[in-house]
Amino acid sequence: MKHFKILFFFTFLFFGLNTYSQTIAFKTSAVSIIEKTNQKGWGEWSDFVKAELLITIDAKKDRIVVNSPVTQVFSIKNYGDKIETETLKTVPFDCIDNNGSKCKILVITRKDEGNRMQFYINYSEVKFVYNIYQSL
Repeated sequence: MKHFKILFFFTFLFFGLNTYSQTIAFKTSAVSIIEKTNQKGWGEWSDFVKAELLITIDAKKDRIVVNSPVTQVFSIKNYGDKIETETLKTVPFDCIDNNGSKCKILVITRKDEGNRMQFYINYSEVKFVYNIYQSL
């Protein structure tokens, strides 16, 4: 009977964790933008501008929402593998925005900068980066 309880517990734990999806919320403090200048290169990142927004990653609904003055909704089409180096931890998402445009979203933790977190929205012609921190 004891073995059955242990087996039941681990089975529940295994399947429970696999079916559990979570929503993660971030707050932003600032945003910077860079635009493509030609076929080969990018311009300079703009200075960071204050931007206090809420960003949610909802794995259950496969979407990311950036609550800017014009709400941006991104459908997650692919969850990339987390990439971790000595200085960075990167979590990538292949997405389609509410206008049908493809983009790659990255959540980056800069370990060498006190675990500073950034949220990148990368399109083929423009990139946005938000400084973020996890909302409680």
